[in-house]
Amino acid sequence: MFKKGLEESIALKTKILHSPDFLNSLEELATLLSQTFKAGNKVLFCGNGGSAADAQHLAAELSGRFYRNRPALPAEALHVNTSFLTAIANDYGYHYVYARMIEAIGQHGDVLIAISTSGNSENIVKAVEAAREKGMITLALTGEGGGQLRAISDYCLAVPSKDTPRIQEVHILLGHLLCEWVENDLFPAD
Repeated sequence: MFKKGLEESIALKTKILHSPDFLNSLEELATLLSQTFKAGNKVLFCGNGGSAADAQHLAAELSGRFYRNRPALPAEALHVNTSFLTAIANDYGYHYVYARMIEAIGQHGDVLIAISTSGNSENIVKAVEAAREKGMITLALTGEGGGQLRAISDYCLAVPSKDTPRIQEVHILLGHLLCEWVENDLFPAD
């Protein structure tokens, strides 16, 4: 069982490693994130369950530090304010928890990174729609096919798998690669 899981994870990452289109898209998005921060804008993240954990993890890597001490970058996971989240879920419905937060704090030129292995989570779809209305740039991290998010996002990195745990493993790897790129670009080592 363990060997099979490791082999599947390695095979999926190897498939991405040998996909020039995927790697080119990743580089384009890394450059976009650097430009976003250079322009004084912020990066917001959203997801559900494990994807929410990834969203919070990656926001912390940017706003805290990745490899080295450097100035903080404006990045936030939209689910960390539990009072807001539960109030909106109660008053409007769970499908609107992220869209309402984007309405409150999203700005033209900010980036929303929407994480959904299926690409079909209704609250994530509504978040992307709200972000587009605000003039934000939208990036979806999904699984194979991209679901509804592929059609409505400016960019979609669709991991070529339908296996949720393997997709999530790749999402955190891609997030780490983006964080490393941004940190090196904005704060080059001496």
